[in-house]
Parts: sequence; structure tokens; C-alpha cells
Amino acid sequence: MRHRLLVPGAAALSLLLAIPASAAGFTPGAPGAGDSYYPESGNGGYDVSHYDLRLKYQPKTDLLEGTATLLATTTQDLSRFNLDFGLKVSEIRINGKKATYATSGKHELEVTPASPLEKGKQISVVVRYAGKPSELKIDGFTAWARTPDGGVVAQEPDSAVWWFPSNDHPTDKATYDISVAVPDGTQALSNGVLASQSSKLGWTRYNWRSDKPQATYLTTLAVGKFDITTDKTADGLPVINAVSKDLGANDGAARASIGRTTEVTEWLESVFGPYPFNAVGGYVPNVPAGYALETQTRPFYGKKAFDRGANVSVVVHELAHQWYGDSVSLKDWKDIWVNEGFAAYSQWLWSEKEGEGTAQELADYVYDQHPADDPFWTVKPGDPGADKQFDGAVYDRGALAIQALRDKVGDKVFFDILKTWPTEHKYGNASVADFVKFAEKKTGTPLADFFDTWLFQPVKPAAGATKRTLGAPRTPAAQPKSWKQIAATHQVHAHEAGAH
Repeated sequence: MRHRLLVPGAAALSLLLAIPASAAGFTPGAPGAGDSYYPESGNGGYDVSHYDLRLKYQPKTDLLEGTATLLATTTQDLSRFNLDFGLKVSEIRINGKKATYATSGKHELEVTPASPLEKGKQISVVVRYAGKPSELKIDGFTAWARTPDGGVVAQEPDSAVWWFPSNDHPTDKATYDISVAVPDGTQALSNGVLASQSSKLGWTRYNWRSDKPQATYLTTLAVGKFDITTDKTADGLPVINAVSKDLGANDGAARASIGRTTEVTEWLESVFGPYPFNAVGGYVPNVPAGYALETQTRPFYGKKAFDRGANVSVVVHELAHQWYGDSVSLKDWKDIWVNEGFAAYSQWLWSEKEGEGTAQELADYVYDQHPADDPFWTVKPGDPGADKQFDGAVYDRGALAIQALRDKVGDKVFFDILKTWPTEHKYGNASVADFVKFAEKKTGTPLADFFDTWLFQPVKPAAGATKRTLGAPRTPAAQPKSWKQIAATHQVHAHEAGAH
């Protein structure tokens, strides 16, 4: 059967072309990912699979020039979409065609393609930009820290908006190629493995590759002069550590701490299962910061983290995050306990391994240190609020909840949970509710009320994470030997809350 091709008249065709994209079913992507604490973070309408960042940074002037290519898939019919970014943009192209753009909000870049984008299509977005990231202030804050010999970006929950355009929420993970040119004699560190390095006309280019899903805030860049050491774990995993050549008095303590990365990683594998990424390590730049951050494969340690001497406990904490927080990431920032509770508890397990206080002794000590009227118990680790997201109670009470679970289900089931959770949720996202369901499935026991008591009630539990009889007069638990290092780590994390 032959079909007639009906061609509309000129007037009808003009009318069709005049219909706005939104009327034809194409709508703008949401300006946020719907996060409970940070509604402007992330965007809707697309999912990024890969970032290719080609950068050039001049430490003397703090000028960062970049071309970012985002490979993504549309998740709706899009008339336009947003990127999270703050530096000045000179051009955007979508699938090779120039797009128009405008700024709005604190860090929103509204991008309108030359023609609407259909749902389910793969797109490439190329953004050319330049600027001085340390001068970019959002709510009076910058995540980019200049150093005497370069610059560093490592912050939580935001950091990407200061140096590359992105869908800036942990629920949209992607792989990365990060290529950075810096003046000869200066190094550029980032995540993953160093794929290649070359020099030309006074500049050295470092090409870093992360081949597993990675959240935007876990992506880091450090430019400066470092002593870099390499090693391999027993399984052949490359270990790359770096310490600033001008760290000062904290140099020895920093090196003594991150120098145990290989040992700590191998031990954590025995607790949490196989390491999930293509490299491991850590770096300590010459930046006057006291916080540490679990940037994927290469944790950041501020030099003040070692003011009191070597601290392997903070290294244990940040490396534990590679499983709990990096490989398995939160769905919403209110789910911070699935990151911090387990990283804190890993320090208790390390203490137990080192013979410096068992996890039970640490639980007894923490429980006894906080009377019922202590504000400590009003913080709910399962949903602490944006203003309390990095409160010490999220770490300590969060770890208490995990020890209480261990007491309740026994070591065999408990350690099976610790290992199978990051295996079954590898490279994904999960919530506190997801963990509760997972624990119930593994134990065959209803645990909703148990977790509600430990994670959501703003009061001291009537029964603590202790096997001693409660309510009866007794001597408070003695301070375990490891507590001073663990407490020093608390000071480190008191500075974790970045731009918000």
C-alpha cells in the first residue's frame, strides 16, 4: 500500500515552528536534585556518565583555564538544563552545536540547547571557561585554597562548582579523565592512576584517570611541589602518597601517618571486602587546614591534622570511607550516618586490632562520658539536620549504634553485614532506611525500633552499647589508650562542612 506524504502549508508550518518547546512536551530540567539539606545541589533531567577535564593552572596568578566535556544521557524531554558552576564561561556546545546560557541562583548555569533534547538520548556537553577559583565566593566561602606553591580543592559537601561544571550531587556518579598542565617543577595530583605525563614549552601535563563511578565532591585537585612515593599492596594495587615539600614542623608526623596507607588498606580489606577502586593513597598539601576528606582513591589531609603528632587513626577513617561513603554513597545528605558512622567505627576496630582498647571499651567510655542531659543525645545521627551534619555525635553516637548492633546480633552476623553491604551496593547509593532493611534481611530480625532508638530519638538510650548492667552504681569506664588519637580526629572533622 502506498502512503501519501501530507505537507503542511506555509501558514500551518509557521504555526508549528512557533509552538514553544514546553508546549510540545519539552520542559526544563529541575535546578536541584531534591536533596533534603541542599535543594540547590545537583540538577534534574540528565545523568552524567563521564567527565573529561582538560585544565591549565598558573599558581602565580591563580588562573584556571578549562575545557570540560560531559557525556550524559537525558532522563526527560529537555528544553533546557542546569549545571552547577561558578567560574566565567566563554562557550557551551551541545553535540557540537552552540548553546545559549545564563546564570541564576548561587551557582546555577542554565543551558539552552540549539534544539530540544529528547529523553533517552546520549549527549556531549562542552564547556569552555576561565577564572580565579579562590576569588569565587558562595555564601562568603571558597572551597579552593591557594598555597605558597599552588592550589588545592577538597571540600564537603560542595567543591566541584569552583573548578568544573557538573551535576553536583552524590547520586550522579561518573568516571573521570582529569588532565592538568602546570609550570615545570610543579606537580598536579588528582584521583585514580596517573595514566601519562608529558612536558612541553615550560609546562608539564599530568593525566589522571578514575575508571569507577565517583561523586563530584570526592573529586580533588592539588597543584604544588610534593614528594611523591609509590608502592603496591599485596594484591598489586598502586599506592600513591604525596607530602608537600614545605610542610614544616608537621612533616614527619604526616609522613609517618600516611606512610601506613598500604598496611591500613590491606587490613580494611579483611573487614570490608576487596578494595573497590583502581588506586589508593593520600596527600598532605601545604594548606593551613585542620580537616581531612575521603576524596576518592586519594584522601586529603590538612597539615594541621598532624599538629599533635602522627595519627594513623585519621588515615583509617578516611580509607574506610572508600567503602562506606565513596563506593557506597549516600542518597541524600541526611543519610550522612551511612558514611560517617561506619568510618568512625572502623577506628574503633583498628584500636581493637592494635590492642589499644576494644570497640566495646570505647563504646562504654563514650556512653559514660555523656549524661542524659548532654546535648550530645539530642543530635539524631540518622537525620541530624544540615547544621549538625558533621557534629561529633554523628560520629560517636553513630559508632555507638553500630557497636549496639554488634552486641545484638553477634560477631559472626555482624562482620558478615560489614563485608556484604559494600559488596552488594558497590558503586551505588543507599540510605539509612536501606541499611536498616539490609540488616533485617541478613539477621532475620525486626530492627526498625532498634535503629529508631539509636539513630532518631533525641534522648540517651535507656540501655547503652555496653554489656554492663545499667542503672546500678558503677565506676565510669576508663579511657582507652586509643581515645586521644580518635578525639584528635574529631577536631579534624569539625571543619568538614564546606560551603554550606
